[in-house]
Amino acid sequence: MMELQTVRYGEDGLFILDTTKLPRNLEYIKMETVEECFDAIRTLKVRGAPAIGVAAAYALVLAAEEARQTSYEEFYEDFKRAKDYLAKSRPTAVNLFWALDRIDRMVQKHRGESPHRLRTAIIDEADRIKQEDVEMCRKIGEHGLTLLSDGMAILTHCNTGVLAASRYGTAIAPVYLAKERGTNIKVFADETRPLLQGARLTSYELFHSGVDVTLICDNMAAMVMKNKWVQAVFIGCDRIAANGDVANKIGTYGLAVLAKHHGIPFYSVGPTSTIDMEIATGDEIPIEERGAEEIIYGLGYQIAPEDVKVYNPAFDVTPNELITGIITEKGIVRPPFRENLAKLFAE
Repeated sequence: MMELQTVRYGEDGLFILDTTKLPRNLEYIKMETVEECFDAIRTLKVRGAPAIGVAAAYALVLAAEEARQTSYEEFYEDFKRAKDYLAKSRPTAVNLFWALDRIDRMVQKHRGESPHRLRTAIIDEADRIKQEDVEMCRKIGEHGLTLLSDGMAILTHCNTGVLAASRYGTAIAPVYLAKERGTNIKVFADETRPLLQGARLTSYELFHSGVDVTLICDNMAAMVMKNKWVQAVFIGCDRIAANGDVANKIGTYGLAVLAKHHGIPFYSVGPTSTIDMEIATGDEIPIEERGAEEIIYGLGYQIAPEDVKVYNPAFDVTPNELITGIITEKGIVRPPFRENLAKLFAE
């Protein structure tokens, strides 16, 4: 597995790995302000639900540095303004709000302490969020690995590996754990239009990690399934509703329909922090719509008329009846999802 850090914080500051530059350049960018962090999340320099949560947590460290240092009340007013601002960077991935709210609750518990001590506490909490992400992804990988055996092949969409988390990733974590243990799992990776995260990121990290990976265009998935070249579909998740409906990168819904038709198990993979029990169904999940330029200009080249109408949702919602199971760090949840997800949190 490639030893990469999507988000790194230390004495020299906060750095993010700019995934928009891959695969041509491996470049870390220093984040100096909350506004730069907002831009990095919004423009997908850092992306993937777990990595977004970690980046947002450390962005609040910068917010603490920028906040007024005269009193707790003034500090918290500035801190809260920055937190609310960061929450607007992307509307669908629930890990963003989960991380921001977690640090906010911690700051409120330390009401009355000096801004300096609060900043230290925020750093410690952000460090914990990152370390917990590593451990959650490893546990997710362990549970997912129980569904795989030597020589199997899976199909995946978008990027859910080390470039989307602090280590291991989510839907790709079982593949990395399998490789560590000498088990060979093959991966067919969708290129994932319109920003090609599968081609630019998934194939990049798997290829350089020595995983047997085959890159395909999105519209080739049906043929791959028909040919029985894959035995399961493993995809990530940006938000899961209480009934098990899953919001994930656009194109996921179509894969689920294809998998159902071909009798292939379809798994959504992610930490419990992506499960939003406050949302009853996927119909309530806000779907981010992005700019037309991402489709009109493919990786910098104009490929469509400048003024053509464009519909560019970043995510779609897969209904729970198409999902075989949801793999989390606490185990594999199977239907009925509303009942079993509730049990997961009750435990």
